[in-house]
Amino acid sequence: MAANTSSIAPAPPLKDELDIIIPTIRNLDFLEMWRPFFQPYHLIIVQDGDPTKTIKVPPGFDYELYNRNDINKLLGPRASCISFKDSACRCFGYMVSKKKYIFTIDDDCFVANDPSGKAINALEQHIKNLLCPSTPYFFNTLYDPYREGADYVRGYPFSLREGAPTAISHGLWLNIPDYDAPTQLVKPLERNTRYVDTVLTIPKGTLFPMCGMNLAFDRDLIGPAMYFGLMGDGQPIGRYDDMWAGWCCKVICDHMGLGIKTGLPYIYHSKASNPFVNLRKEYKGIFWQEDIIPFFQNVVLPKECTTVQKCYIELSKQVKEKLSKVDPYFDKLADAMVTWIEAWDELNPAGASKANGKA
Repeated sequence: MAANTSSIAPAPPLKDELDIIIPTIRNLDFLEMWRPFFQPYHLIIVQDGDPTKTIKVPPGFDYELYNRNDINKLLGPRASCISFKDSACRCFGYMVSKKKYIFTIDDDCFVANDPSGKAINALEQHIKNLLCPSTPYFFNTLYDPYREGADYVRGYPFSLREGAPTAISHGLWLNIPDYDAPTQLVKPLERNTRYVDTVLTIPKGTLFPMCGMNLAFDRDLIGPAMYFGLMGDGQPIGRYDDMWAGWCCKVICDHMGLGIKTGLPYIYHSKASNPFVNLRKEYKGIFWQEDIIPFFQNVVLPKECTTVQKCYIELSKQVKEKLSKVDPYFDKLADAMVTWIEAWDELNPAGASKANGKA
């Protein structure tokens, strides 16, 4: 007699193909709220700051935890490319993962509710985004044509309806907005309560400010470009780590024929960081971004750049050539970009040939 399988819950999507990366300086009590969604998956926790501090993880989670001593031991001299005392250290988790997909979240991000009151499974929505094509070459006015109840609108070229592989899914946040320090200072009480039920592809040739606290990506397609730069201790800038990675990834995705989606899913961002501390971290970046943005808007990658690694090395050369005039920091950052790729390829020798997209 056949077993009744109607009551068996479906397997979590991509259970064996996805790692969750969390940078932290504190005990991970926030995972209790995420347990229904995260427990089936493997966690990689990157402990920032003091490596002698014990980080407690709630029981029942499958995880590995790396502190600064582990990073130094694993990478040796190349550990210099991993930021210290900054959440940019999370990119070390991208490097040591061996899964095809990555989801990364901050430890002050909780489960949000949709307008009906239902808890949002952010991870499930990110997976949906990544598994459906993007439309970077022609804007669809119904946004993501692959969502249920949508399609390509009249006038959308049939030759472009196949879309492009999705490399990055960029999620949003309710409650505390992701503002820079000057905006925080003038709007200290502002909260984002607007839930917009939309996913859209960022068009080719358009940059965006990527936020790393609710982010997923296809590691095989874009992983080597997901370097969060040199930030934090010993560096003249902070809070530009995810944006730097986003700008680099966007120009590489445009070159490689890959797409980036933004919109759903939402998480609940629970804690506002100190705007005065943020201003101290950001103030040079606020000036520098007026040169950085035009730099990325005008980057041209040669056709010989057929892998993400080759694109990233070429980008590092152009950073050294063009942005080191803005500040010597960019000379050091360009060198760190090369070190990052060397470390990535050392830990991921097979990945060196996998990180290809459509040229």
